[in-house]
Amino acid sequence: MSAAMIDFEMQSGIAHITLNRPSALNALNRAGIVALADIASSLSHDRQLRAVLITGAGERAFCAGGDVAAFAEQHEQLGQLLQQMTDPLHIAISRLMRLDAPIIAAVNGVAAGVGLSLVAMADIAIAAGHARFQTAYSQIGYSPDGGSSWLLPRLIGQRRAMELYLTGRTLNAAEALDWGLINQVVAPEQLAECAGALAQRLAQGPTGSYAAVKRLLLVSSDNSLETQLALEARTIIAQSQSEEGREGVRAFIEKRPAVFRR
Repeated sequence: MSAAMIDFEMQSGIAHITLNRPSALNALNRAGIVALADIASSLSHDRQLRAVLITGAGERAFCAGGDVAAFAEQHEQLGQLLQQMTDPLHIAISRLMRLDAPIIAAVNGVAAGVGLSLVAMADIAIAAGHARFQTAYSQIGYSPDGGSSWLLPRLIGQRRAMELYLTGRTLNAAEALDWGLINQVVAPEQLAECAGALAQRLAQGPTGSYAAVKRLLLVSSDNSLETQLALEARTIIAQSQSEEGREGVRAFIEKRPAVFRR
């Protein structure tokens, strides 16, 4: 289905989200952000969800950020507009990050501003060789949103995050890979196939186990070692008693591929 410039489709447990506004480099306006929040809310209640694949339409951009043209057009009500955009945007980011299912970003071009936040939010990011990454906020005298000020220091470190914000430096795909912002760089013509194959592979895996990994990593930098060790113990015990855990052990003993079902 298509909703407010975002295409959304479920296929065999995989949610395909495509930011579909190529004439504006897939920049998110208010309607697009609200649609993204609605999709995130729907996915958070979908017990059949196994993986999420998010990308942009066209070959030029993944997402160039927020709709700066709308900021200029509505300058007299800009504070209200930004509140109406950041509220659902941050709901979307929070709900997507807390999904059990892994999220894959297929970065098909420019990722700037909130587009960079979506890349950083993903569990795995694969980029085309021509992709470019930029915070973009300081160039228009703004400050970060979309969770990037929380995400980027955890991914690439405080110093590098500060450099991106203050200097407006643009990273090419090779630099983004070297910095730890993305996981893999592929040729543009291979991006969809590579990301799709990974989504299918993860969709066949133990979603509950993936969820446990995501929850552990999400809090690891905020916990003390002892708190994290206790959380790991509780989590592995719970997962061992799940059907996924039982099937994984059975398959290992029987020397066969495990079949994980939700």
